[in-house]
Amino acid sequence: MAKKETVLVIVAHNDDHIIGAGGTLAKYAQEGKKVKTIIMSYGEASHPHLKPKVIIEKRYRESLESDKILGGSGLVYLGLKEGRFIQDFKRKRIKEKLSFLIKKQKPEKIFTLGPGDMHPDHNAVWRIVEELIKAGSIKCPVYAFEVWSAVQTLKRDAPKLVVDVSDTYNLKVKALKAHKSQTKHIFPFIPALRFKMWIHALMHGWAHGRRYVEEFYKLN
Repeated sequence: MAKKETVLVIVAHNDDHIIGAGGTLAKYAQEGKKVKTIIMSYGEASHPHLKPKVIIEKRYRESLESDKILGGSGLVYLGLKEGRFIQDFKRKRIKEKLSFLIKKQKPEKIFTLGPGDMHPDHNAVWRIVEELIKAGSIKCPVYAFEVWSAVQTLKRDAPKLVVDVSDTYNLKVKALKAHKSQTKHIFPFIPALRFKMWIHALMHGWAHGRRYVEEFYKLN
Protein backbone atom coordinates (compact mmCIF):
# COMPACT_ATOMS: atom_id res chain seq x y z
CA MET A 1 0.00 0.00 0.00
CA ALA A 2 1.40 3.40 -1.04
CA LYS A 3 2.28 5.80 1.75
CA LYS A 4 0.05 8.85 2.08
CA GLU A 5 1.50 12.13 0.90
CA THR A 6 2.05 14.47 3.83
CA VAL A 7 1.26 18.17 4.05
CA LEU A 8 2.82 19.91 7.04
CA VAL A 9 1.56 23.11 8.62
CA ILE A 10 3.67 25.29 10.95
CA VAL A 11 1.82 28.10 12.74
CA ALA A 12 1.89 30.21 15.90
CA HIS A 13 -1.60 29.54 17.27
CA ASN A 14 -4.26 26.89 16.82
CA ASP A 15 -6.54 28.90 14.53
CA ASP A 16 -3.96 30.54 12.23
CA HIS A 17 -3.93 27.75 9.65
CA ILE A 18 -7.72 27.62 9.53
CA ILE A 19 -7.96 31.31 8.69
CA GLY A 20 -5.12 31.17 6.18
CA ALA A 21 -5.45 27.73 4.62
CA GLY A 22 -8.45 25.90 6.09
CA GLY A 23 -10.18 25.21 2.78
CA THR A 24 -6.99 23.90 1.18
CA LEU A 25 -6.14 21.64 4.11
CA ALA A 26 -9.66 20.19 4.13
CA LYS A 27 -9.41 19.57 0.39
CA TYR A 28 -6.05 17.82 0.74
CA ALA A 29 -7.45 15.64 3.54
CA GLN A 30 -10.39 14.66 1.31
CA GLU A 31 -7.89 13.73 -1.41
CA GLY A 32 -6.30 11.26 1.00
CA LYS A 33 -3.31 13.34 2.03
CA LYS A 34 -2.03 13.33 5.61
CA VAL A 35 -2.34 16.84 7.05
CA LYS A 36 -0.18 17.34 10.15
CA THR A 37 -0.09 20.61 12.08
CA ILE A 38 2.70 21.94 14.29
CA ILE A 39 1.59 24.74 16.63
CA MET A 40 4.20 26.83 18.42
CA SER A 41 2.11 28.08 21.35
CA TYR A 42 -0.93 27.04 23.36
CA GLY A 43 -2.06 30.68 23.28
CA GLU A 44 -2.31 30.93 27.06
CA ALA A 45 -1.99 34.74 27.02
CA SER A 46 -5.21 35.24 25.03
CA HIS A 47 -7.28 35.29 28.25
CA PRO A 48 -5.26 37.17 30.89
CA HIS A 49 -8.15 36.95 33.37
CA LEU A 50 -7.97 33.14 33.39
CA LYS A 51 -5.28 30.84 34.75
CA PRO A 52 -3.00 29.62 31.94
CA LYS A 53 -3.93 25.99 32.63
CA VAL A 54 -7.62 26.75 32.06
CA ILE A 55 -7.20 28.46 28.70
CA ILE A 56 -4.61 25.92 27.53
CA GLU A 57 -7.06 23.08 28.13
CA LYS A 58 -9.87 25.01 26.47
CA ARG A 59 -7.91 25.96 23.37
CA TYR A 60 -6.44 22.46 23.11
CA ARG A 61 -9.91 20.86 23.07
CA GLU A 62 -11.09 23.36 20.48
CA SER A 63 -8.08 22.67 18.28
CA LEU A 64 -8.74 18.93 18.36
CA GLU A 65 -12.34 19.53 17.31
CA SER A 66 -11.35 21.85 14.46
CA ASP A 67 -8.65 19.43 13.26
CA LYS A 68 -11.27 16.69 13.13
CA ILE A 69 -13.59 18.94 11.10
CA LEU A 70 -10.84 19.62 8.56
CA GLY A 71 -9.93 15.94 8.38
CA GLY A 72 -6.47 16.55 9.81
CA SER A 73 -4.11 13.86 11.06
CA GLY A 74 -3.23 15.38 14.40
CA LEU A 75 -1.51 18.28 16.11
CA VAL A 76 1.89 18.78 17.71
CA TYR A 77 2.31 21.60 20.27
CA LEU A 78 5.80 22.92 21.00
CA GLY A 79 4.82 25.01 24.04
CA LEU A 80 6.59 28.28 23.26
CA LYS A 81 5.57 31.29 25.34
CA GLU A 82 3.68 34.01 23.49
CA GLY A 83 5.91 36.99 22.80
CA ARG A 84 9.03 34.89 23.42
CA PHE A 85 9.15 32.62 20.37
CA ILE A 86 12.68 33.50 19.26
CA GLN A 87 14.11 33.24 22.78
CA ASP A 88 12.35 29.93 23.47
CA PHE A 89 13.30 28.64 20.03
CA LYS A 90 16.95 28.85 21.06
CA ARG A 91 16.58 28.01 24.75
CA LYS A 92 14.33 24.96 24.34
CA ARG A 93 16.23 23.48 21.37
CA ILE A 94 13.11 23.84 19.23
CA LYS A 95 15.23 23.95 16.07
CA GLU A 96 16.29 20.36 16.71
CA LYS A 97 12.72 19.27 17.50
CA LEU A 98 11.31 20.90 14.38
CA SER A 99 14.07 19.48 12.20
CA PHE A 100 13.33 16.02 13.59
CA LEU A 101 9.58 16.35 12.98
CA ILE A 102 10.10 17.55 9.41
CA LYS A 103 12.53 14.73 8.69
CA LYS A 104 10.09 12.22 10.20
CA GLN A 105 7.03 13.49 8.31
CA LYS A 106 8.81 13.95 4.95
CA PRO A 107 6.23 16.52 3.72
CA GLU A 108 5.62 17.19 0.05
CA LYS A 109 4.89 20.80 0.94
CA ILE A 110 4.73 23.06 4.00
CA PHE A 111 2.27 25.86 4.75
CA THR A 112 3.24 28.59 7.19
CA LEU A 113 2.82 32.25 8.09
CA GLY A 114 4.31 34.85 5.78
CA PRO A 115 7.03 37.41 6.59
CA GLY A 116 4.68 40.39 6.40
CA ASP A 117 2.16 39.35 9.05
CA MET A 118 1.76 42.15 11.60
CA HIS A 119 1.40 39.82 14.62
CA PRO A 120 4.88 39.53 16.21
CA ASP A 121 4.48 35.82 16.99
CA HIS A 122 3.34 35.14 13.41
CA ASN A 123 6.36 36.98 12.07
CA ALA A 124 8.58 35.02 14.46
CA VAL A 125 7.25 31.75 13.01
CA TRP A 126 8.35 32.85 9.54
CA ARG A 127 11.81 33.75 10.88
CA ILE A 128 12.09 30.30 12.45
CA VAL A 129 10.98 28.59 9.23
CA GLU A 130 13.37 30.76 7.21
CA GLU A 131 16.24 29.65 9.46
CA LEU A 132 15.33 26.01 8.85
CA ILE A 133 15.23 26.59 5.08
CA LYS A 134 18.69 28.18 5.15
CA ALA A 135 20.01 25.34 7.33
CA GLY A 136 18.77 22.78 4.81
CA SER A 137 16.31 21.18 7.24
CA ILE A 138 13.45 22.09 4.88
CA LYS A 139 13.88 20.93 1.29
CA CYS A 140 10.26 20.84 0.09
CA PRO A 141 8.31 23.87 -1.21
CA VAL A 142 7.09 26.28 1.49
CA TYR A 143 3.90 28.27 0.88
CA ALA A 144 2.90 31.32 2.90
CA PHE A 145 -0.32 32.98 3.98
CA GLU A 146 -1.01 35.98 6.22
CA VAL A 147 -3.59 36.36 8.98
CA TRP A 148 -3.16 39.77 10.62
CA SER A 149 -2.31 42.10 7.75
CA ALA A 150 -4.37 45.04 6.61
CA VAL A 151 -3.22 44.52 3.03
CA GLN A 152 -1.57 41.67 1.17
CA THR A 153 2.19 42.16 1.59
CA LEU A 154 3.38 38.97 -0.09
CA LYS A 155 4.76 39.64 -3.55
CA ARG A 156 2.00 39.35 -6.09
CA ASP A 157 4.45 38.39 -8.84
CA ALA A 158 6.01 35.55 -6.81
CA PRO A 159 5.30 31.93 -7.81
CA LYS A 160 2.04 30.94 -6.21
CA LEU A 161 -0.19 28.01 -5.48
CA VAL A 162 -3.87 28.43 -6.37
CA VAL A 163 -6.38 26.06 -4.77
CA ASP A 164 -10.10 25.89 -5.59
CA VAL A 165 -11.81 25.56 -2.19
CA SER A 166 -15.39 26.02 -3.36
CA ASP A 167 -16.35 22.59 -1.99
CA THR A 168 -14.50 22.90 1.33
CA TYR A 169 -14.94 26.55 2.31
CA ASN A 170 -17.86 25.60 4.54
CA LEU A 171 -15.56 23.24 6.47
CA LYS A 172 -13.09 26.09 6.93
CA VAL A 173 -15.81 28.25 8.47
CA LYS A 174 -17.05 25.39 10.66
CA ALA A 175 -13.52 24.67 11.89
CA LEU A 176 -12.99 28.34 12.78
CA LYS A 177 -16.27 28.43 14.70
CA ALA A 178 -15.03 25.51 16.80
CA HIS A 179 -12.67 27.99 18.48
CA LYS A 180 -15.42 29.39 20.68
CA SER A 181 -13.03 30.88 23.24
CA GLN A 182 -11.47 33.09 20.56
CA THR A 183 -14.78 34.03 18.93
CA LYS A 184 -16.11 35.39 22.21
CA HIS A 185 -12.91 36.86 23.59
CA ILE A 186 -11.66 39.00 20.69
CA PHE A 187 -15.05 40.13 19.37
CA PRO A 188 -15.46 42.39 17.33
CA PHE A 189 -12.16 41.46 15.63
CA ILE A 190 -13.38 37.97 14.69
CA PRO A 191 -16.29 39.20 12.49
CA ALA A 192 -13.86 41.55 10.71
CA LEU A 193 -11.32 38.77 10.30
CA ARG A 194 -13.99 36.36 9.05
CA PHE A 195 -15.16 38.97 6.54
CA LYS A 196 -11.58 39.48 5.32
CA MET A 197 -11.20 35.70 5.01
CA TRP A 198 -14.41 35.49 2.97
CA ILE A 199 -13.70 38.46 0.72
CA HIS A 200 -10.20 37.21 -0.09
CA ALA A 201 -11.51 33.76 -1.01
CA LEU A 202 -14.26 35.36 -3.09
CA MET A 203 -11.97 37.79 -4.92
CA HIS A 204 -9.39 35.10 -5.66
CA GLY A 205 -12.26 32.95 -6.88
CA TRP A 206 -13.45 35.64 -9.29
CA ALA A 207 -9.91 35.99 -10.63
CA HIS A 208 -9.75 32.28 -11.45
CA GLY A 209 -13.33 31.61 -12.50
CA ARG A 210 -14.24 29.75 -9.30
CA ARG A 211 -16.48 30.48 -6.35
CA TYR A 212 -13.80 30.38 -3.63
CA VAL A 213 -10.03 30.17 -4.03
CA GLU A 214 -7.11 30.29 -1.60
CA GLU A 215 -3.77 31.60 -2.87
CA PHE A 216 -0.34 30.98 -1.36
CA TYR A 217 3.04 32.40 -2.26
CA LYS A 218 6.07 30.15 -2.62
CA LEU A 219 8.91 31.32 -0.42
CA ASN A 220 11.82 29.04 -1.30
